[in-house]
Amino acid sequence: MKNLRRRFERFCFANRNKGIPNLMLYISLGSGMVYLFTMATQNAFLYDLLCFDRGRILQGEIWRLISYPLVSASGSNPLLVLIFLVCYYSLGRAMENMWGTLRFNLYYLSGVLLMDVYSLIFGGYADAYYLNLSLFLGYATMYPDAHFLLFYIIPVKAWIFAVLDLALIAITVISNSIPVFYFPYNLLPLVSIANYFLFFGKDFFNIFPVSWRINAGRLFRKNKAPVRKQHPKVIRFDAGSYQASTTKPQAPYTHRCTVCGRTDVTNPELEFRYCSKCNGYFCYCEDHISNHNHIE
Repeated sequence: MKNLRRRFERFCFANRNKGIPNLMLYISLGSGMVYLFTMATQNAFLYDLLCFDRGRILQGEIWRLISYPLVSASGSNPLLVLIFLVCYYSLGRAMENMWGTLRFNLYYLSGVLLMDVYSLIFGGYADAYYLNLSLFLGYATMYPDAHFLLFYIIPVKAWIFAVLDLALIAITVISNSIPVFYFPYNLLPLVSIANYFLFFGKDFFNIFPVSWRINAGRLFRKNKAPVRKQHPKVIRFDAGSYQASTTKPQAPYTHRCTVCGRTDVTNPELEFRYCSKCNGYFCYCEDHISNHNHIE
């Protein structure tokens, strides 16, 4: 699996400029135009033409498989709609700059495809609310310490909003399962952000602060079986010699000749080498490195 992901990342990097550039710009502009037309004419013609409808898709209106993200803008306050559309564009643009055009296109369009397959099989209703939420989760994973202004005043880090969004999705899935189990329709929020987990994998944990991950790692290690600590092997380079001199060297020293006993402290002008033919780590000065009996 790791090799497959690595190959996919290399392929996306080699073709990063291929695809539809500024994809979220077109989606945001299209959503804004559909919203303005609907509000101005008080007519839901465009909405009915572009929304996801399983029955009409099976009758041949296949454009609805990819057009429903254009009807994501809704609400009675145009200012809030504009803010959300600008936010979606900014998040998508940031991810595209980081990943490249091809990988971001695959990220968003794979989310569309997963929702299409789910809704066609189980007869659910596909919309772009949770799909656009996957953009925010992806951005928060890439830039967890980025700040958003709550009520345009209070700075809140992106990872906090991401954790709240994940909690709300979990609550939605659970609330649609209790007291009546609406399987598989309760899984729609999870399917809508499945592209996020598919592309990020274990990088999902980057949403959480480093301190949380460190504490979780410590707790996991405590629950594991204790591992016996291995002490490093100590190699003594001043091993004994068959022909060592009885002259007591001055300490401390780094190298000592096994034959004459001279060290780099008593004779700093000498060079010392270790013999590769002796059985062990035996040091010799420049006078004896080529003139000594090899120790077997």
